[in-house]
Amino acid sequence: MLKLDLACTVTVDQVRIAVPGGATVAAAIAAAGTLCTRRSVTGQPRFALCGIGHCQECRVTIDGKPHQLACRTRCRDGMEIATGGEA
Repeated sequence: MLKLDLACTVTVDQVRIAVPGGATVAAAIAAAGTLCTRRSVTGQPRFALCGIGHCQECRVTIDGKPHQLACRTRCRDGMEIATGGEA
């Protein structure tokens, strides 16, 4: 069973937030106040759609590594998350 009692601090687009340990990166992004993980080729905002990694709409950069799936990645203390939310 996954325990969610220990909080960790992550940074989403240069904003530090505390999230429950074991929370997904997609949940941390939503908790940071944004529902945009990336932009389409036409500039439209995208966010996690399927929640299981199939659609790949939730791709973000985590600790400098691009194209990570936010819905399938668990937060860990000190993680740096960059989205494509800026227009």
